Amino acid sequence: MSVVKKLASDTALYGISSIVGRFLNWLLVAIHTRVFPEQNLLADNNQLYIFAVLLNIIYTYGMETAFFRYASKKENREEYFNLILSYIIVTSIIFSIIIYFMATPIINAMKFPGKERLVVWFAIILATDAVAAIAFVKLRAENRAKKFVAIRLINIFINIGLNVFYLMFCKYIHEGVMLPDWKPFADYFYNPKIGPDYIVWANFIASLITLLILWREFIDFRFSFDLKKFKPVLIYAYPLLIMGLAGATNQLADRIMFRTVLPEGFYPGFTTDAAFSIYANVYKLSIFMLLVVQAYRYAADPFFFSKAEDKNSPSMIALATKWFTIACILIWVGVSLNIDLISLILGKNYRFGLEVVPILLLANLFIGVYQNMSIWFKLSDRTHFGTILTFIGMFITVVLNMILIPQMGYIGCALTFAISSFVMMVLCYWFGQKYYPVPYEINRIVIYLIGAGILIFASWQIKIENPYYAIPFHLVLSFLFLFIIVFVERKSLGLSKFFRV
Repeated sequence: MSVVKKLASDTALYGISSIVGRFLNWLLVAIHTRVFPEQNLLADNNQLYIFAVLLNIIYTYGMETAFFRYASKKENREEYFNLILSYIIVTSIIFSIIIYFMATPIINAMKFPGKERLVVWFAIILATDAVAAIAFVKLRAENRAKKFVAIRLINIFINIGLNVFYLMFCKYIHEGVMLPDWKPFADYFYNPKIGPDYIVWANFIASLITLLILWREFIDFRFSFDLKKFKPVLIYAYPLLIMGLAGATNQLADRIMFRTVLPEGFYPGFTTDAAFSIYANVYKLSIFMLLVVQAYRYAADPFFFSKAEDKNSPSMIALATKWFTIACILIWVGVSLNIDLISLILGKNYRFGLEVVPILLLANLFIGVYQNMSIWFKLSDRTHFGTILTFIGMFITVVLNMILIPQMGYIGCALTFAISSFVMMVLCYWFGQKYYPVPYEINRIVIYLIGAGILIFASWQIKIENPYYAIPFHLVLSFLFLFIIVFVERKSLGLSKFFRV
């Protein structure tokens, strides 16, 4: 249990930047969906950010995990930092130059003509973030979690501060809502023609400043282009690149395909762009699951790589997976039961299709468990299994989205994601037990999942219109489920003395 406590401690520390960042980005969703009540206005931003996720994977092409694999020993760290960062810098510059010159064709293909500036800003953001990613992975490898968290938080606060400055302070002054004497000042910074594009501009500035803050990590950097040494690194990483792209496509395909596949007029009163914008913002209500998954992954990757030679490694993975899954199940229950409260974060014009949130949470839970189980092929150098599994998931996702989105809209997106994630998780478990057996507590985890699903389904059937009754009722149900988990796991948690049965 001490191993899990150490991993939980690291997860909590890394999670600070993720949790605070995601929460504050939630506040940004509250700002964006209220400052721009016309859903169409946020469609281009949401679409571009989705493609940026895919491009970010291409820009780093698996080098973050490869760094842990080849620089886990302290004596190799500087050598591989120089080697990997050198190639990342060169490829990032090349990719961004290509995007810069292709800005007009790209933005026209996305049907947002005249928004070339967004493509150019994203090209620079992606390059700076890729270089910063290697510095961040170095901090993780050196167990400098506090500095990692601090810089991440600085990035977040800069981004949020600029969003507030442009979209609330300057915009409201420009529109005469407040401080009329300050209008010349606000007009100097705020151009209404740019409007929602300030969301990307804030990200652009925050990324550049973050790279500057990381300058100490680059003091001893020296360009190194030893192809002989880099070749095995690339061979190890390229399946992770393919796996990352396929995995991201699996998670993003619904929003990539939505505007093309959804029939115009499917949702009465909404254009396809408006419906897409609503779904993209409702999707953000499922971020709680992503918080745990991301924070855990930050801590788990270096931890399990460092324990790769330990004969107890499979038992540690099993124990960590159990508690990770329990944490995800609690989040699934907590958010799904209290969606009436949580949905208030969105502007009223965006609170449609909330029934997809529990399904999306479950899908992200499956993805989280899959990513946790996938450590077996990383430790055993069988990363090609990750490629196979993610391509299977991607195939399922694309096919089912083509079939279900025109018939079911938002629900079709969510069900597709859940099905593909479940298949990937099950296959990962099956192959893992064959090549790298891990003694998972499957039966207990499945019981918790089924119990949570029944509770969520039953709760959604009970309609309580009055929020003064609904919110306390759902909170009580959430805490009751938590109590049951604690009671069942009382021995593992060392709480037996508090439960005299």
